[in-house]
Amino acid sequence: MSSPAAPLQSDTLGSRLASRGDLTSFFMELTAEIGADSYMLVAIVHDQDRNDARIVSSNWIFDAIELIGKRLIAGLAQGALTVAPGIRPRPLVAAEAPDVGGLVSGEEARLLDVLGHAEIYSLRLNVGRQRLFALFSAATTGQIDQPALMKAQLKCCYALSHIPQLIAAAAMQDPLSDRERECLFWVSEGKTTDEVAVILGVSSNTVNSYITHAIQKFAASNRAMAIATAIRSGII
Repeated sequence: MSSPAAPLQSDTLGSRLASRGDLTSFFMELTAEIGADSYMLVAIVHDQDRNDARIVSSNWIFDAIELIGKRLIAGLAQGALTVAPGIRPRPLVAAEAPDVGGLVSGEEARLLDVLGHAEIYSLRLNVGRQRLFALFSAATTGQIDQPALMKAQLKCCYALSHIPQLIAAAAMQDPLSDRERECLFWVSEGKTTDEVAVILGVSSNTVNSYITHAIQKFAASNRAMAIATAIRSGII
C-alpha cells in the first residue's frame, strides 16, 4: 500500500523545492487542491525568552498581515483548534470565534472576516525539531474540503522534512545590514528618502544605496515589494 504522500517522491523533492519560490508554488497548489483561498506557513522560534512567529511563506495580502499582527498570527498557529497530522481538523469560524476557546476577540474575528478569512484551519506540521504550522483559510465557511485538507497536511510534513535547511533559513535569516534594515523601516513608516537621511545622519544618496541593496537581496522589483518581504519575514 502506498503512503498518502507518495506523489511527492524523495528523488524529486530536491529539484521541486529548491528555493522559496518553489515553496510558494507548492503551497499555492495545495491551497487550490483543498478549496482554500489563502495559506500561511508559520515558524515559531524561541528568541530572547519569548516565542516569535516568523512567516516563512504566505499569499495573504500585505495589509491583512499588517492589520492582524504577529501576535494574533502566533495565537492562531498555536491555538486550541490546531491539530497534529491524522486528527480531523476543526475550523476557527469568524462568526463564532469569540466563543471558541478565547482564541480571538470579537473585534479580531470581525477583522478576519472582512479580510477574507471567514474560516481558518490551523495545522501542526511534524518537521524534525522545527515548530511549523500551516494556516489555510477561505472567505466562505464550508468552502475547504476537510478530507483533502488532512491529506494536504501529510503532504506538507513529507515535503518539508526533505528541506529542513531551506525552512530554517527562511524562518531565521536576516540578510540585511543594520543600516539597510533601518532605511527600509523608516520608508515603511512613510518617510521620504530625504527624511530618512536626516534621521540617520547620512546623505540621500547613501539612503538610496542602502535601499537598493535591500531590494537586490530580497530579489524584489521595487521598494514596496522589499518592504512587504521584510515585514512578512519579521525583519522589520
